[in-house]
Parts: sequence; structure tokens; C-alpha cells
Amino acid sequence: MSMVPTEISERAQILLKALVERHIRDGQPVGSSTLAKEAGLPVSAATVRNVMSELEERGLLHSPHTSAGRVPTAMGYRLFVDTLLQVQPLADEAVSALRAELNPDKSSVELVQSASALLSSISAQAGLVTVPRQEALQLRQVEFLPLSGDRVLVILVINEREVQNRIIHVQRPFTEQQLRDAAAMVNQRFSGHPLYLVQERILAEMQEARSQIDSYLEAALDLASQALEQGESNEEYVVAGESRLLDNATAEEMLKLRELFDAFEQKKDLLHLLERCSRADGVQIFIGEEAGYEVFGDYSVVTAPYSDGARTLGVLGVIGPTRMAYERVIPIVDVTARMLSSALSP
Repeated sequence: MSMVPTEISERAQILLKALVERHIRDGQPVGSSTLAKEAGLPVSAATVRNVMSELEERGLLHSPHTSAGRVPTAMGYRLFVDTLLQVQPLADEAVSALRAELNPDKSSVELVQSASALLSSISAQAGLVTVPRQEALQLRQVEFLPLSGDRVLVILVINEREVQNRIIHVQRPFTEQQLRDAAAMVNQRFSGHPLYLVQERILAEMQEARSQIDSYLEAALDLASQALEQGESNEEYVVAGESRLLDNATAEEMLKLRELFDAFEQKKDLLHLLERCSRADGVQIFIGEEAGYEVFGDYSVVTAPYSDGARTLGVLGVIGPTRMAYERVIPIVDVTARMLSSALSP
């Protein structure tokens, strides 16, 4: 995080707070006469100009182009967020929407998609949620049921209660008893292990089974391998509401947005940032360059980890311009993380 000077006068704090709030509202540089009215202080515009100059010297404000007005820097926003911000409680309708959508009966995939969409719609920014880590998904039980033709219904129980149904096509016919035996063998060997480890071990055992010419063992492992493969997802996180960032963007911000959308596609920088967030407790706020990547220079990322009650599964958050409404976004992220954790807990 940036080193932020906090030893500024009370008057300077009031003016900085008023300037940041005005800039968040309309995205324009704020002039001294506008700020004097906005702050409601009994001081002249000349005094306000002097205070603004002092704040600019301290790196909290800067003057874009030749404008007489000023805008907050990342350091100015950091001081505002850390010491001047009054967080608003989440509106009842937002809490109700979260409670209705983050339903424990949904699968983890559906919950992640719902959380991302809700973060975006409630905050009016882009919402993102990382998909639960592979090591957090454990195989509890598998069942194979015969269907017509060459199809088999696979019922997978993951973690404590998530049930996934898949249909796979098999190369050879199986009786109902053979499928029961295959499921019993897979459950005995692999129940309670992380899915990704189960896949690795199945592939290793299939090689072994071939060398021992144990055709039924090989067939059972092949069934399990197909069932797990079908469930693999290359999605590492779900982003919703990128278009919302376009809605209130100024012309200058539009150019920066293209780079940000490219970063969503490339994933690398964003995943590194989210990995850092997953190791921290509670809400984390990265303002501009604090994120450590140039592409986030004009954006803020507000995140919180979510869990299943025992361990961290991933991270969720909101990405928006540095002039986002932090007093609303912070509680949205916090409450969504808590409710998603509750929905995923046994």
C-alpha cells in the first residue's frame, strides 16, 4: 500500500472529502469555487485554492491538462478510504436479493455465477468471483446407472452435498451389476480425495491396469476418468457486468477500459492479484497502482475471500474506476462474501 500522509489539517480533510465525493459523482475536475460551496466551509475561494495547492504538493490531488480544477490521486483516494469514508449499511432490498439468489441448494458453479452477477448489478460495476480451487473440491461418492444405447448416467457427489449428474458414452456394454461394482471400487479407492488428485491417480492406475491386463478394472477406471473429465472447467474466474463500466465512463476512461477488458481476457495479472487477496482476511482495497499492475492504474479492486466454513475456496470482488462509490461497494463485497460462504458451508 502507498505511504499516505495523514497529518493534514481538519479543514484540509473536509475539503479533500468534499472534492473526492464530488469527483466520484460526476468524474470532472473540481474547481476551488465549486469546492468552497460543496464543503460548506465559511472560507474564501482563495483560501480553498491555497489548501488545494497544499494537497497537490503532498501528492493527494493533481491538475489534469490545463484545467483549473483538480482530481484525487490514488494516494488521495487511499487517505479518503482509510480515514474519511463513512460506509453505508447495505440496503434491505440488496440483502434480500443476495439471500434469495445465494441459495444453498444451488451447485457451487451456479452460486459463483449468481454471486458475480449480483455483485455487478448491486454495485453497478464489474463483479468477479474466482471458481473454487480444485483442492477444495473433494469426491464423496460416484454412482453409474445404465441408460439406453451406449450411455451411462453418472451421479457425482462433491464435498458434503453438491450433486452433479452427467451422461457419458461408453465403448462397451455394461450390466447394472458391473456398473455398481465399478462405482463401489472407485468410491473405496478415491472417496474423500480432491478431484484433481483422483484424476491423476486414475490415469496412473489405468496405465498399470493395462500392463496387468485387468480389463474390468481398466473399464471401471475409464468410466470414472470420463465422468471427471467432463466436469473440468478452464474457467478460473467469472466476470459479470463489464458493460456497466462503459455506462458512466468519460471519454478518457473509455480508452483505458479497452486495456482493462484485454486484462480480463489475458487473466494472468488479475489472477496474480486475486491469489494475493485469497491469502488475506476480510475486505481488501487496491486503488490504482497499488494493485501492482499498470493496467489497473485508473481502477480500484475491492475483494474479499469466501470459504466453506473450514477453508478459503476463492475470492470475489468488484472492479471499477478509482472514483467508485466505496461507501456502497465495500459493504456489498463484504456481505456477498459472507453469504456465499454460508451457502457453501455444510
